[in-house]
Amino acid sequence: MWRSKHFLIFLSLFAVTVFGIWSKFYTGVGREWLNNSFGGVLYEILWCLFFFAFFPRKKAIAAIAVSVFVGTCALEFLQLVKTPWLDAIRATLIGRLLLGTTFVPSDFIYYAIGSFLGWLWMLSIEKSMNRRR
Repeated sequence: MWRSKHFLIFLSLFAVTVFGIWSKFYTGVGREWLNNSFGGVLYEILWCLFFFAFFPRKKAIAAIAVSVFVGTCALEFLQLVKTPWLDAIRATLIGRLLLGTTFVPSDFIYYAIGSFLGWLWMLSIEKSMNRRR
């Protein structure tokens, strides 16, 4: 079981989630960057791994990384839209974590980095499974 692809994916999801939550509450040196900007990298990796859990094929890896990047860029642009129902969602913790609250153009850089690292992470899981066969 501990050698299965899904186990590695879920272990990775757990690690990225814990690190992501920790990064939101970190108070040390560089906290402004770690709390805000670096979270975009982890957010992309998390979504890549999430979708990889449902589509764990090598063929899907590039499509997942690109789709996650495009989707999170769309969510970033959605932050420019202010409506009562979106603001109500953003008022919750899960809404802030999933949708964000403020449009920040530099986030696109972190999304690109995160999608690239997510792509590499998925490839490394795939390669580790091939080595075991």
